[in-house]
Amino acid sequence: MELFGYPLSTIYLGSFIVFGCITFVYILFGDMLDAAMEFLHPALVLSFFTIGSASGYLLEVMTAINSWFILIFSALLSLLLVTLLNVFVLVPIRSAEESLAYRDEDLKGRVGTVITSVPADGFGEILIEGISGRISKTAISIDNKPIQQGEKILIIDIQKGVVSVMRYEQVEQTYFH
Repeated sequence: MELFGYPLSTIYLGSFIVFGCITFVYILFGDMLDAAMEFLHPALVLSFFTIGSASGYLLEVMTAINSWFILIFSALLSLLLVTLLNVFVLVPIRSAEESLAYRDEDLKGRVGTVITSVPADGFGEILIEGISGRISKTAISIDNKPIQQGEKILIIDIQKGVVSVMRYEQVEQTYFH
């Protein structure tokens, strides 16, 4: 069978080459497009056409099956494989990226430990432990009192990546008694 004066195998092969190249470029520069396209993920669309054209080409060249059946079979096979790709690869990757990220605002109210003493009018370093790992941040004392290494602290505020902290025991004495 011919379409636009070309055999279908040539059209499938050309489509496979074009979509394969676009997919490769997307892998290299895809982060820029991900923010623009939320509804249809470009990796899924490109994979659908790449797999469909590759299977169509192979079936056209290797079998004598009707071209309409090959087109339908290739589309269904491509849909199945792209669905599996989405469910078992892309969705877990997206959820893993989201679970490891944090915003500075999320640190307010968390309890941590001083790992480098915080002087009265200077900077120290604190360590915050959580489910996703450990976070170290530069810290200043909110009430300009020195805080020694190893003491528990409470994060009160954060500005420009520097957390303002106070002793956790001081918070307990002030607000819980």
